[in-house]
Amino acid sequence: MSPPNANPLSETGQTSHARAVDRIVHVFESLTPESVADLGTIYTEHAHFKDPFNDIRGLAAIQGVFGHMFEALVAPRFVVTRRVVDGAHCFLVWEFHFRFRRFRGAVDQCIHGGSHLQLAPDGRILDHRDYWDAAEELYEKLPLVGGFMRWLRQRAAH
Repeated sequence: MSPPNANPLSETGQTSHARAVDRIVHVFESLTPESVADLGTIYTEHAHFKDPFNDIRGLAAIQGVFGHMFEALVAPRFVVTRRVVDGAHCFLVWEFHFRFRRFRGAVDQCIHGGSHLQLAPDGRILDHRDYWDAAEELYEKLPLVGGFMRWLRQRAAH
């Protein structure tokens, strides 16, 4: 007979991390300009965030990145397609859907990427690192720069 709490998926183990990740995914997938103010429910006060454009620390700075996203883009939204939870670490595979505000505003865009999250003991994010190819997923979609980036990629492939 197993002693109480011998289950490796007890509330203090993997199950609590999985529940924290469920909450985090829900916040990302339902993010609105108004809910950016509530990101403290999933990020610690001194969390670190890094993506191809930002390397910042602190809740206020992270809220600024997500707030700017809503100012610069039309209808931005995340769809998490896969997740792997291993203790206090998580990797999310996602699609980021949006439209550009300043050009081709009627054309839906999608960036594919992933995020490595390290969780604090309370289940909030301590460290958030996004991985996505800015050249292929973004720059190639921009006027002027896009043609050059596609040409450069083709040249590098041979």
